[in-house]
Amino acid sequence: MTLTIAMAGKGGTGKTTLTAMIVKYLRERGGGSVLAIDADPSSNLNTVLGLQLESTVGDIREETAVRTQGGLIPPGMAKRDYLEYRINESLVEGEGLDLIAMGRPEGPGCYCAANHVLREVVDRIAGSYRYVVIDNEAGLEHLSRRTTRDVDCLLVVSDPTIRGIVAAGRVANIVDELQTRVGKVWLVVNRAEGVLGPALLEEIRRQGLELIGVVPADEQVAAYDREGKPLADLPEDAPVYVAAKDIVERLLNGKSEQ
Repeated sequence: MTLTIAMAGKGGTGKTTLTAMIVKYLRERGGGSVLAIDADPSSNLNTVLGLQLESTVGDIREETAVRTQGGLIPPGMAKRDYLEYRINESLVEGEGLDLIAMGRPEGPGCYCAANHVLREVVDRIAGSYRYVVIDNEAGLEHLSRRTTRDVDCLLVVSDPTIRGIVAAGRVANIVDELQTRVGKVWLVVNRAEGVLGPALLEEIRRQGLELIGVVPADEQVAAYDREGKPLADLPEDAPVYVAAKDIVERLLNGKSEQ
């Protein structure tokens, strides 16, 4: 059975870094293959994972539209089958890990039908993996458009500020308004300097958020970013990786820090 984990939160909170660390641990932990879905139009999850990206689902959607209009879909192949073929072809393969990048949002015109097909195709592909980890864009648009699958665990990532926690609370609240099913919502506080203060913990309580983990500020992350090195190559004792491992284990066991 597939376990789907998704990241959410405002921009700049470190969702992609946390996604990379969770993917790194799940791959090294074993127990099944991992599919990473980059649902951010900037499509940079591949760089932190050390994978080469050539095309995105958005590119394939546009290409398929052009081919359909020009009568260039291979004879005898339905549009849905062509989409599935091209998306499978676009999978970036790594050791115990594959990656799909959703890419840019819709272009001009209505893409409702195309996005419905895309979601079905991505769901079908994802169903063959033990773990699916989704790096969402800041506004949860892919979840609301239902172009990525339903999730079992949603990790809302915040910086260690009151404003950040309030924003995380808003993100958690809008999940209830989406048609996408979410099994459990957890809060992760990222880039923390030491323990969380009482004011921050009180705001977390007031927002009704369940804290599953605190990720410390890690200079190694900034150093790897400066040098263009994949974060997946961080050492086993890197604080950000150690914290991510603890979060995954808590998540799998259904436990929070509160």
